[in-house]
Amino acid sequence: MPSLPPGAAPPVPESAPDDLEYRHRGARVHVAEHQRGADITAIGRLAVQVPGALVSLGLVATVAFRLFGTGVGTLVVVAWAASGLLVFHRPTELAFARLVLKLRRPTEEERARLEPIWHEVTARAGIEPGTYQLMVQNSEELNAAAVAGHVVAVTTYSLNRIPSSNLAAVLAHELGHHTGGHAWAGLLGYWYSLPGRIAWAVTRTLAAFALLITGYFSVIATLALGLFMALAVFCAFFVAWYIAIPLVLAPFLLAYAGRRGELRADQQAAELGFARELAEVLYHLETEEATKKAALAAQGQKLKEPGPLGRLLSSHPDHHTRLTALGHYAGLPR
Repeated sequence: MPSLPPGAAPPVPESAPDDLEYRHRGARVHVAEHQRGADITAIGRLAVQVPGALVSLGLVATVAFRLFGTGVGTLVVVAWAASGLLVFHRPTELAFARLVLKLRRPTEEERARLEPIWHEVTARAGIEPGTYQLMVQNSEELNAAAVAGHVVAVTTYSLNRIPSSNLAAVLAHELGHHTGGHAWAGLLGYWYSLPGRIAWAVTRTLAAFALLITGYFSVIATLALGLFMALAVFCAFFVAWYIAIPLVLAPFLLAYAGRRGELRADQQAAELGFARELAEVLYHLETEEATKKAALAAQGQKLKEPGPLGRLLSSHPDHHTRLTALGHYAGLPR
């Protein structure tokens, strides 16, 4: 399929069936007290990233004070600390969605299909539909995303190829991420830990380069340098274990929080009446994966699957786990 230029809309195929039960078409419904919030999953994500944020704060402060002195350096640190508020600034968020994530606003045809479904989902949840911005990603994958504080994005495949009831279930799942605070908490934590991540990536690159250079001259020098680096890491753990250990555990804890967040978003979709429809989407994804495995097996190849460590670091539960959880809401087979 030829690639499309950024921002361009693909041709819209014949619309998928509109089989959604519109319970609230034209009717005014209750408005939830909280249009967005922070559940235990979001709070957990933020708590896990506190050590990384403290390391980042120390790095930013060190660089700022050395380059600009105490007065201006303090202003730089305060500005960096306040920059996280941009996560909730709609114009900045929309610019991020367009420029970084390559999302776009829906066309008139796409809006005519998407908005009635979105209004039904938000009506069931008691959410004002304008609280969140609908956007589209040009992609032939069945997918959607909750971005930062206000954006709900769907792929063109999801928008045009699946029935309205299944699309509503997907949107209800993403709404669950927003009302639970998963999206903004994840982005906020990532932003405040970014300086530390960059410093760690630079350190690893320099260490690998140093080992490569010494390897050309002397095996003994390489071993000595490697021993020195290991000793430095050990000392860091020994002296600042309260920072080092949480940093090591953070990827596993964040992945666990991500998996819990997916199950919580599934739960919201189910509570809004979309358990069976969301299960159908998951069955579809499971079938696609099985088909891919069979095709590769016919060619004598094997689909690369994550091992135990990869599963611990995965931010999404497997389809079986999600379907089992949904079965509690709709009497689905487990």
